[in-house]
Amino acid sequence: MYDTIIIGGGPAGYLAAERLGHHKKSVLLIEEQHLGGTCLNVGCIPTKTLINSAKLYTHAKEGEKFGIKAEGVSYDWNVIQNWKNDVVSKLRGGIESQMKKYGIELINGRGEILSPPSGGKPAKVRSVTADGTAEHEGKTLLVCTGSVNSPSPIPGIKDNPLVVDSTGLLSVESVPKRLAVLGGGVIGIEFAGIFSAFGSEVSVFKRGDEIINLMDREQAPLLRRAMKGIEFNLGSQTQKIENSPVPEKHAEIHYTDKKGDAKIKEADLILLSVGRQPLLDSWGAEAAGIAATPKGVTVDDRMRTNVNGIWAAGDVTGKSLLAHSAYRMAEVAVADILTVLDESNTPSQNLMRYDSIPWVVYGITEAAGVGITEQEAAAQNISILKATLPMRVSGRFVAENTIMGQGAVKVLADAKSRRILGLHAVGAYASEFIWGGTAIIEKEFTIEDTRRLIFPHPTVCELIRDAVWALE
Repeated sequence: MYDTIIIGGGPAGYLAAERLGHHKKSVLLIEEQHLGGTCLNVGCIPTKTLINSAKLYTHAKEGEKFGIKAEGVSYDWNVIQNWKNDVVSKLRGGIESQMKKYGIELINGRGEILSPPSGGKPAKVRSVTADGTAEHEGKTLLVCTGSVNSPSPIPGIKDNPLVVDSTGLLSVESVPKRLAVLGGGVIGIEFAGIFSAFGSEVSVFKRGDEIINLMDREQAPLLRRAMKGIEFNLGSQTQKIENSPVPEKHAEIHYTDKKGDAKIKEADLILLSVGRQPLLDSWGAEAAGIAATPKGVTVDDRMRTNVNGIWAAGDVTGKSLLAHSAYRMAEVAVADILTVLDESNTPSQNLMRYDSIPWVVYGITEAAGVGITEQEAAAQNISILKATLPMRVSGRFVAENTIMGQGAVKVLADAKSRRILGLHAVGAYASEFIWGGTAIIEKEFTIEDTRRLIFPHPTVCELIRDAVWALE
């Protein structure tokens, strides 16, 4: 019998396995496809390789503005794809090495919970099968089955060869001349930026009035304006997709704009990117009696489900569909699992909180944020102090970027308690310094606490400190 059986080898699953292995616990990890999950294999990592290539290509073309001349700049899509595949393969191998290091047993197959346990075993024993062929027993069980792309009811999308999801777009044989993106969330916007950089005519369609729902409404337009050459159809409603074979096969997107006028847009390829949803079927949730809603498995702040001895972490909970959130959930779940395995009488005080989880949009221009937005503060009737500083205030930013005024840093604080509540940024290196806002909010720093921090100069991140000083 294993100490813990983990279903799913994505960020939550493999990190939990590592942590438990570190504590000398016996662990079985069951993964249906590849270790690393969506993030490593068809998500976070492969898209970052494409973004890096897009940045190099863009910077090479713009180098003359910095005194660097390069003639005949071009790209080789096959080499870019090979680099992407090599990176994924190396990182997957790294996870496999970690599993061996900590003595984790791996099974490739679809894990499914058996409940009640067969053979009259005690109810506290957790039984799981892999592809329905063998039964494995565990004292505890951690569910990390992840998420899947959300479907769309738009007529003409299903089984359409000209419509792909993010996984399909990652492996296209060539850059499409015209790319339409249905959805203006993080995934759609990142792909829009990548393919626009490589020369695609990109059109984004979104029902809402602005891209990236989680962005502060003052920040989102900054990112959109920085993505030059991309057509944004905000407030649009896609009615149907029709394929036309003449003069060459392409798709026609029938939609209404924000005024209600009917329009048609042609595209050679369409990315369906309308979000992701927790994977709740095919692993025995109902049979095991695990409580869930369409939004995800129900868990408490220790990642416990309603069934004793079963925890859940990552996208399957629907709490925060981000790899770094999954990492943290796994750590919280492991801390609690250890108290059970070690028969501790003291519950784990390592609790999950969601108010300091950062998010990032990667691209030629980045965006990132943590904490609440100004709109959320208003909805919660929180009186705030706010300050926004343009990126051009940073000497480092001006020295390395050609477009003045491209981006800004915004800080929000509670007017009464003076705690920092939100940090939002659009511009270079936003992904690399947003963690500072996470630490500030996690530790409940006030305006005065943050002002005492010393930031290196010249850096873009010192705009955080400057913005905090500008709050009053």
